[in-house]
Amino acid sequence: MGRILGLLVPDMYASAIEHIDLDSLEESGIEVLVLDLDNTLVPWGSDDIGEEVSTWLDGARRRFRIGMVSNALSERVERWAAELNIPAVSRAAKPRRGGYREILATMQASPEEAAVIGDQLMTDVVGGNRMGMTTVLVVPLCRREFVGTRLVRVVERGILGFLMRRGLTRRLGG
Repeated sequence: MGRILGLLVPDMYASAIEHIDLDSLEESGIEVLVLDLDNTLVPWGSDDIGEEVSTWLDGARRRFRIGMVSNALSERVERWAAELNIPAVSRAAKPRRGGYREILATMQASPEEAAVIGDQLMTDVVGGNRMGMTTVLVVPLCRREFVGTRLVRVVERGILGFLMRRGLTRRLGG
C-alpha cells in the first residue's frame, strides 16, 4: 500500500463511538484516547451530549486517560473540556501534528500508546496516522456541519468506499 493511501486507512471503523471495542484497544496497549469533539462526541454546534455517548465515556474513563483535540474554536472546546474534566487542544489545524503533539505532551503519553477517535478521514485519521497513533473512524453523529466539511465529506465517502471494497477497512458495530 502506498504511503498516501496508508495515511487514509483507519485501524478501526465504527458506526458510533459507543460501538468502539474498548477491550481490543486496551489489549493492544492503548492507554490514552484522544477524542475529536464535533460529530464525534456531540453533534456539530450542539450543547448536548447524548446518553449513549455519555455512558460510553464513563466506561472509557475507567480504563483510559482521555483528552481532546479539535479544530473548533477555543471557547467551545474549553467549555467542553471543563465540563468533561479532560485536557484539550483547540484550533488544532488537524491533520497537522501540532495539536496531537501538544495533547500527548500534556498527558505524558507516546503516540504508540494513544488512539485518535474522530469522524473525519482527512483530519482525524490522517493526523493520527501521521503521528503513528492508532486511528478509529466513527460515522458522524449528524449531517449538520460546517460548509467546508460538507464538501470534504463527498471526497471522504468515495475514499471510504474504495477502502472498504479493497478490504482495507471494515465497519464494526451497528
